Amino acid sequence: MTPPLVAVAHGSRDPRSAAMVSRLLDVVRALRPGLDVRAAFLDLSAPRLADVLTAVHGDGHREAVVVPLLLGNAFHARVDVPGAVAEVRTRCPRLEVRVADVLGPDPRLESAALRRLVEAGVDLRDRDLGVVLAGAGSSHAPANAAVAAVGRRWAAGAGWAGVRAAFAAAADPDVPTAIAGLRAAGARRIAVASWFLAPGLLPDRIAAQALAAAPGAVLAAPLGDDPEVAELVLHRHAETLVSCPQPQYA
Repeated sequence: MTPPLVAVAHGSRDPRSAAMVSRLLDVVRALRPGLDVRAAFLDLSAPRLADVLTAVHGDGHREAVVVPLLLGNAFHARVDVPGAVAEVRTRCPRLEVRVADVLGPDPRLESAALRRLVEAGVDLRDRDLGVVLAGAGSSHAPANAAVAAVGRRWAAGAGWAGVRAAFAAAADPDVPTAIAGLRAAGARRIAVASWFLAPGLLPDRIAAQALAAAPGAVLAAPLGDDPEVAELVLHRHAETLVSCPQPQYA
């Protein structure tokens, strides 16, 4: 039996966030009928990861794969997820829990972000367009660097006036600074691409800052339930089963 996929998101007080996670996992289930797919959260939303894994064990499973619905390898991936899994290993020592890599970086995320821009009305051939790629921001510099690297790839491959990465918190530049840089580079129109999985406080902060700095800016939706994001969730589950050795039971 294939081990259940337990998708764990950060969690938010904003109900739109959990609703988006639910829609994403509906797409995952549609792509892989018969796979046991469950949602969990690290904080602020229910059910919590430790409780979901305990329920998986209670349902008779000996194994589970945790797939972090996180776009980068920052604090939540490096500290919160391992902490919750360690708690479960104390509660349920006979449950083998494997943890997949975070979702990013991956070309499927970039494709989804570009698709959201198009859905928002952006012409990808617009040479007067400046694009802000907006992410959460982290005190872990490599996580920010990964977002900036996406921006550089877009800038090299697109015919836009420019691309700048920007962050909602904990890192520079912020959105107004990125927009100012794009204006200086010749951008006459501004669009904001989302490097967020779901709506919430930080995406709302990005939107407010963008519209204050560039009224009329085009705002793309979070990646959310894009089919390629769902495919990536399944890929992380599958590659973890291949890369981690099969546990041996007494």
